[in-house]
Amino acid sequence: MIHMKKEKAKTIDQKTEKPQELQTEAPQFRWYIAQTYLGYENTVKQDLLRRVESLGIGELISNVLSPRETYYETRADGKKTSKERNLYPGYVFIEMIITDHSWFVVKNTPRITGFLGSSGMSSKPIPLSEKEINPVLFKMGIMSKPNYDHLIGKKVEIISGSLANQQAKVSIIDNDREKIIVEVDLFGRTVPVEISFSDFKEIS
Repeated sequence: MIHMKKEKAKTIDQKTEKPQELQTEAPQFRWYIAQTYLGYENTVKQDLLRRVESLGIGELISNVLSPRETYYETRADGKKTSKERNLYPGYVFIEMIITDHSWFVVKNTPRITGFLGSSGMSSKPIPLSEKEINPVLFKMGIMSKPNYDHLIGKKVEIISGSLANQQAKVSIIDNDREKIIVEVDLFGRTVPVEISFSDFKEIS
């Protein structure tokens, strides 16, 4: 009688590859503009800040601004009186991370009618650029204006416009207007060109 050898079942080790984790950037705080009932800007600011505190969502909404300025009026008796007025009637500025929750909280704050830069239909708003928000922060004293006096006589790289990627020597700096004048070589000639602070970067 012939005995057939049974082959042992071979076990195949299957390597389970772990999916590579996607690295995503941490969400950043950005500035947005919410529209309010006219004359209720400061009330909306205080109401929203109270809601942020009571809901414990300071990690999503960090700041609310209703920019105001002091001005003076001369009375009939010649005396001057100081008064305040809103710089942006009907708007408040909100520094926040847009999520479904933070968006819902802001939209449902009394006397807020919507976001500027939102096309409606439940679409989230577009944040303000640095060019748009920085003048507001400068005026409020939240951010100091940059000072580029140290760049006189040095070269910078133009990063926008028709002269982008060209290097130019700084000849004049106007910190108040946030402009500089640079000397650009064009067609064998040195030509002075005025550009904004946001249109160049320093060369290290």
